Amino acid sequence: MSLGEVTINNQNQGQGEVQAIERHFLFVGLAGKSEEESQLFSVNAQSDLEVMFVDSNLRKQLIAAQLNAGQNWTAAAYPLAADETIATAIGHANEVQSFETVVVCDAQTTAPAISGISDAVLALQGSHGRWCSAIVALPGIGELETWAVYEAKMVALVAGFALPLVVPVPQLNGNNAGVLAGRLCNRSVSIADSPMRVATGSVTGLGIMPTDSAEAPLSLASLNTLAKARLSVPQWYPDVAGTYWGDGSTLEVEGGDYQVIENLRVVHKASREVRVRAILRVGNRILNSTPASMELNKAYFIKPLRVMSKTTTVNGVPFPGDITPPRDGDIAIVWMSKTKVTIAMVVRPYNSPKSITVNIMLDLSVL
Repeated sequence: MSLGEVTINNQNQGQGEVQAIERHFLFVGLAGKSEEESQLFSVNAQSDLEVMFVDSNLRKQLIAAQLNAGQNWTAAAYPLAADETIATAIGHANEVQSFETVVVCDAQTTAPAISGISDAVLALQGSHGRWCSAIVALPGIGELETWAVYEAKMVALVAGFALPLVVPVPQLNGNNAGVLAGRLCNRSVSIADSPMRVATGSVTGLGIMPTDSAEAPLSLASLNTLAKARLSVPQWYPDVAGTYWGDGSTLEVEGGDYQVIENLRVVHKASREVRVRAILRVGNRILNSTPASMELNKAYFIKPLRVMSKTTTVNGVPFPGDITPPRDGDIAIVWMSKTKVTIAMVVRPYNSPKSITVNIMLDLSVL
């Protein structure tokens, strides 16, 4: 006869939360002094950036981002040495922290430089399983340039690109990349909201609008030309106080799914969360080809999308989640072999009006 025994095992069902990296950006730019070089600095809403860093493009963008992001802002800054590449900085920083977006603070003037930044953030998907995008500063208008010359130069600089991970931002005011980065990090709105959202409020710290060599001020006509070339620029509305923002345009191809940053952000968030859940199912026979297992795992994998879709109603006004609630059929699990499985999922953003037409009619009928 054997002796009785009891074994208790604690099972990990992978039901916990995944650490969020949304709104945590990496700022990369040339150091203002040698003591700053090749280090990763953590900063937040309380950091005294003017004390931490000497004057540089990096400091300008950080100050603008801090001002526009508001409460609970966090970020990291990597001041580059003169002989250090942006790709190297991105790699080193990602060994210490994870980031939603890289903000390149020094204006990039060549096509190879811009595509190289895209390559660096894209490489993180393979090396670290991280989905990241980049806000890339482009030159502002030169002292000897007219708006017509400047517009043609900017359009030519980004023409032909197919880089959906890159948001190009002309430094019209000197700190535009930081202003946009801060607006995207503001916690009063969700990651699914466009920086164009007027209800978010006017941007702050942008400064005076530039003029060209003929002293002609920046106009909405010039901004419209730059925006149509897929550049992300500020804008204003006649008779409405304040300066706002246009689309967070990416260098996606025409007709592509990721032409605006808000679409990219929700898909990247879903990818990060689902990836962790998939890792916890590797070699786990809970995921098998039986009907019961298939239904169980459909619910398991689509849970992050259900969380992202939660709507909050305050005083009768609904505030939508990041995406619409998943529907039946929005997830499919297909067994390719006995050991390989493919999972397909659908993410649906909400519609958001960016062009509003109001038709007003006159009724002259007699009552």
